[in-house]
Order: sequence, then C-alpha cells, then structure tokens
Amino acid sequence: MMRTTTFAVFAALALAGQAAAQDNPLSTEARQSWTRTWGNVAAAAEKMPEENYAFKPSPDSQSFRDLVAHTADSAMGSCSGLNGERRQAGAAAMTTKADLIGALKAVGAECEKAYGSLTDATATQMITGPRGTRSRLGVAYGNAIHIEHEYAQMAVHFRLKGLVPPSSERR
Repeated sequence: MMRTTTFAVFAALALAGQAAAQDNPLSTEARQSWTRTWGNVAAAAEKMPEENYAFKPSPDSQSFRDLVAHTADSAMGSCSGLNGERRQAGAAAMTTKADLIGALKAVGAECEKAYGSLTDATATQMITGPRGTRSRLGVAYGNAIHIEHEYAQMAVHFRLKGLVPPSSERR
C-alpha cells in the first residue's frame, strides 16, 4: 500500500510539473536556464579551495572571490527587483569563502522566489530597474545569461588551477 501511495504522489507531482511547463513554456524555460546555471555557480564556489579564491588569471583580471561576489550582488539585484524591492547582497565586502557561500545561498533563495513566481502571464509585465524599463522575462533571462557569463570566467580559473569545473564533472 505504501509503495502504491508513494508512486501515486510522485506521478501526480510529475504530471503537475508537466502541466505547469505546458501552461507556462516561456517562464518554465527561463527558470530551467537559471536553475542549471545557478547550480554550476554554487558548485564552483563550494569546490574551489579557499586558498584559490584570491587567484587571478592575469593581474588585470578579477579574482575568483571577485567573480563570486559580483555574481551574488548582481543576481540579488535582479531577483529582488523581480520580487518587487531591489536589495543588495553585500558580497563585495565579504572576504571569506564561507561568507560568500552564505551570500550565494541567500541569493539563491531570493532567485528561487523570483523564478518560481514568474508565469507566462506575468512575464510581459514591465518593471523599472537600473537598466531602464524591461519585461519580467527580459530581466529573468538577462540575469541567467549574466550568471552564465560569470560561470564561464570561473571555469577558466578552475582550468588554470588544474581543476575540473563542476559542469564538466558530470560528463
């Protein structure tokens, strides 16, 4: 009986997820893009040894710490703006790996709320932020694209330190 009930619950959840994706294909794709990319950033921040957080590929490049901080601060601005009140993460002032990972977790929760509440019906609503007036979907995709760009730079840091970036580990 327990197996049947468990299967029924999982089947219902899977069908509900499929229905939501069919009803909201644009917002579902934006959320999927963010989820994949954010997972890579969070995994990279965790995996990089703290002694490598100060590493810069060249003197005029950002350090790994700078990339994590910038990603957290930027994503917090975008996601909190989508949630109605633009806030700061304060990651630029953080110096330890633990503090930066804490900031990423807070930002992840803020973004989960933003992407979780986005629907195709609300995607075309216009909001005003530091880059002018944009659709909610435009802000969501812009955020995901920017995070992907930052992760690509993090991957360079990994390779130059002889480490495998999280997105390549899964292959």
